[in-house]
Amino acid sequence: MDLGCERPYIIIGAGGHAAVIADILYKCGCTVKGFLDDAVDVGTDVLDAKVIGRVENCLDHPECLFLIGVGNNNIRKRIAESYQLEYGVAIHPSAVVGQHVEIGCGSVLMAGCIVNPGTAIGQHCIINTGACIDHDNKISDFAHVSPGAALGGTVCIGSMSQIGIGSCIKNDIIICDNVVVGAGAAVVSDIVESGIYIGVPARKLK
Repeated sequence: MDLGCERPYIIIGAGGHAAVIADILYKCGCTVKGFLDDAVDVGTDVLDAKVIGRVENCLDHPECLFLIGVGNNNIRKRIAESYQLEYGVAIHPSAVVGQHVEIGCGSVLMAGCIVNPGTAIGQHCIINTGACIDHDNKISDFAHVSPGAALGGTVCIGSMSQIGIGSCIKNDIIICDNVVVGAGAAVVSDIVESGIYIGVPARKLK
C-alpha cells in the first residue's frame, strides 16, 4: 500500500505511541517533519525529530500528511473531528496484510500484526504490535486492538472500542461501540452494551 512517502509527515502527539509511529514511517522511507503536542516543550527531541508546535499549529502545514499518535481513543477522535487534515497510514514492514484488506485513513498497523483477507479497518484505528485479526473482520473507526490480541474470523468491533492486551475474541462475535475488553479476557458471546468486560469468559465489570 502506498503510504504517501513523497510528502513529509507530521505526528500529532509526542509520547511513546507517537514515537512508535515515527519509527514505522522511518522504516518505510518516509520523512517525519516533526511532532505537535500541547504538553511537551517545543524543541524537544523525539526519535530523530522535534516537537515543532502545538496541536492547533497543524493547520500551518498543508503540505504534510498527518497521523494522530495518541493511544487514547477519545482524544484521537476529538482531534480528528476538530481539524480537517489529510491523514496518511502507517504500516510496519513486518505487518502481514492479506488481499482485499481495506485500511482507513489515519490508521496504523504495528510490528508483527496480522490482518487476514477480507478485513475492513476503519479510520484512525490502531492495530498494535503482534495483534492477529483473522479473515473478514470489521474494525470500526477509532478502535484499538492492543498488542497480542487475537480475533477469530468474521468478528465486528464497534467504534471507540478497545480490545485489551492478550485478549481473544471467538469467531462471529459482535462487540458494540465504546467497549473495553480487559487484558487476557476471552469473549465468547456478543457484547451489546457498552462497558468494561474482564475475565474468562468475559463478563461486564459492575
